[in-house]
Amino acid sequence: MDPQQILQFPHPAAPAAGVSVEIVPGLRWLRMPLPFALDHINLWLLEDGPGWTIVDCGIATDLTRGLWEQIFAAPPGGEPPGASSRAFQATRVLVTHYHPDHAGLAHWLCERFGVKLWMSQAEYLTAHAIRENIAGYAPENLLAMYRGNGLGGETLKQMSMRGNHYRVVVPEFPHSYRRIMDGDEVCIGGRGWRVLIGYGHAPEHAALYCSELGVLISGDMVLPKISPNISVRSTDPDGNPLKQFLDSLKRYTGLPNDTLVLPSHGLPFRGLRERVEQLEEHHLQRFEALHEACEQPLSAFEAMPTLFQRELDTQQFFFAMGEAMAHLHYLFYQGSLRRQTGADGVMRYLQNGAFRKGIVAK
Repeated sequence: MDPQQILQFPHPAAPAAGVSVEIVPGLRWLRMPLPFALDHINLWLLEDGPGWTIVDCGIATDLTRGLWEQIFAAPPGGEPPGASSRAFQATRVLVTHYHPDHAGLAHWLCERFGVKLWMSQAEYLTAHAIRENIAGYAPENLLAMYRGNGLGGETLKQMSMRGNHYRVVVPEFPHSYRRIMDGDEVCIGGRGWRVLIGYGHAPEHAALYCSELGVLISGDMVLPKISPNISVRSTDPDGNPLKQFLDSLKRYTGLPNDTLVLPSHGLPFRGLRERVEQLEEHHLQRFEALHEACEQPLSAFEAMPTLFQRELDTQQFFFAMGEAMAHLHYLFYQGSLRRQTGADGVMRYLQNGAFRKGIVAK
C-alpha cells in the first residue's frame, strides 16, 4: 500500500499565493513560493486578540513581500475591505527554526508591525552566527568538512562559489527576541500552545501543540511526504544528528493520533503515529542499504548514490552530502561501521560485522 494512503488529508487543496484559508476556528493557512526544488512553504496565522500571531515568515524576496502585502490588504477574517474592516495587525512573529524559508522575513515583519520575534535560543543565535560567518559557521569550514569526507572536483568548486548564501535570503535579522523553551505554554488568542523542541533537523526546532484544537504545527520535524534533511554540521563535525532526530520523533507518538498536523511543506494531515513509523522505517531501509554498500570502504561522497538515485543540483547536493554523513555517523556510533582516514585525508567507512538492526546509537 502507498504510505500516503494510510494518512488522511482533510484539506486536499492548498491556498493560492497571497490568500489565506481557515483550517480550524482562529487559525489560517497561507502558502509562499520558494525558488528551490521544494517549491513552497506553509505559514500560519493564529488569531490573537486584536491581531494575529504569524508562525514562520517565508524567504526574503520581493515576490514574498508582495504576497504578504496582499494578505495584509485583505482582512484574514474574510470581511470585505472598507471602513468597517480592521486593518491587519500582527501581535508577534514566532519562528520555528533558523532556516531561511522560515526566518527570511522575520526582521521585515517585526519592523513592519513593531512586534517581538519569538524563537528558541539556539535557533536565534544560529541565524546570527551564520549571517556573520562566526567560528565554524563560515562557508569555508563547511567546505573543509565536506572535502574531508570525499567531496572534490567541479561540485566542490560550484559550492564554494555560493559564498554566504544565507545572507542573501536572510538579509537582516532581529537584534533581540523573546526566548521560548521546551514545555513552555504560549497563550495565543486565549488558547494554550505547548512548545515541543526537536533536534536533528535544526539545533532547537520549536513545534507547537494545542490540545484544545487538536492541532500540531510541526514545522519541518514531521512532513507528510518527505523526510526532512538531517545533516552533520561543520560546528559539530562528529555529531549524530540522525539519532537526535529519531529520538525527537518518539515524542510525537504521545499526542492523540487524530491530531491535525500542520507541516511546513505538503498538506495538513492526520495519522501522526503512522507517519512517525513511516519515517523510522524509511531511515531503517537507508541504514541497511548503506551498511551493505560499505562492504568496501566508502566516503560520504562515495556513499551518496546509495541514498540518492536521482540527479542532484548544486543546492540539493549541498544537503545530500550532509545527510549521507549523518547516516554514516549513526551507523558508526551504533557499531555497525568502523571508519578510518586515508592517506588522501578522506574519511571512509567499512562494515564492522553484521548490521545491528534495532540497536540504538550511543
